[in-house]
Amino acid sequence: MPKPISLTSTAAGLALAVVLGTAAARANDSTAEIGLGGLTLTKSDSIRMVSEDLRIAEQRIEVDYVFLNTSAQDIETLVAFPLPDYENVEKYADKQVPDYETELDFKTTIDGKPAPLTLVQTATLKGTDITAQLKALGLPVMPTYERLGKALAGLSKEQRAELVKAGLLEDMNGDHSDPNGYLALWKVSTAVTRRQTFPAGRSVTVSHSYKPYVGGSVGGRFDKSSRKESYFLEAKAKFCMDDQFMAGFDKRAKTGEATNYGEKWISYVLVSGANWSGPIGKFRMVVDKGAPKNMVSFCETGVKKISDTRFEVVHENFVPKRDVDVLIVEFTN
Repeated sequence: MPKPISLTSTAAGLALAVVLGTAAARANDSTAEIGLGGLTLTKSDSIRMVSEDLRIAEQRIEVDYVFLNTSAQDIETLVAFPLPDYENVEKYADKQVPDYETELDFKTTIDGKPAPLTLVQTATLKGTDITAQLKALGLPVMPTYERLGKALAGLSKEQRAELVKAGLLEDMNGDHSDPNGYLALWKVSTAVTRRQTFPAGRSVTVSHSYKPYVGGSVGGRFDKSSRKESYFLEAKAKFCMDDQFMAGFDKRAKTGEATNYGEKWISYVLVSGANWSGPIGKFRMVVDKGAPKNMVSFCETGVKKISDTRFEVVHENFVPKRDVDVLIVEFTN
């Protein structure tokens, strides 16, 4: 950890000057899914997405893209895989801050060859970039529980109090006694990026794979007694749980199988970043529910079961209208 800068120094004073003000944030014990998204390019009318093959499973998400440069010139552009912004709001607990650097196991190949990407993270507070200031103060840009606690342990109670006063932190204990008792109030934007050349008149295959951030909860909200509650209705709309799905769940409830069940949620951001020319020529998505006895629901048309656990969707000339949200119900009986 960099040596903490005294909050009375000029550098620290400048750091605090740009972030004066307050921000409200609270944490709870929920475990939220974090929807990661598809590849984005700098806007180009000459690069067409020939196909996208997306495979979604709890253990790993894999996606293969084929791009075609339709122009007579090579095009060099920024290829980015944006990750969701982090803000310490109610859907996160303080120990659930995503550590993109170590947890994603992000892998990329270009035409089958490994292609390392650069992780770029930016911290902002009330729209002001404070990345350099955080680093000068010895604070991590991505405030994971361990990293933030370790950094704050190197500061005095008085220094931590100044950071709270400046609006950078919220002290959950109220007395500045515990370095691990703070919430970071800044927003972190993250992307993995790469400069990529698309040769004139040729196709390029770009493949990504990573471990998804899977959310979940213990069972309870699908019981018949809960089906007029807002949390059930929200889930029904988000995952397109139709009458057939609920009938299947009720059938298991009658046999006693649904007395112990849990939910898993996987999200994939599909609609953003469509900077290529035209629609996706061929889009294929396969969702794997994990075990044959599990149930799965997601919003799509033309879903075809291709194995005991996998479900396929294929579209031609596809323009995504919504992101992918997958519900997996696991029975533990």
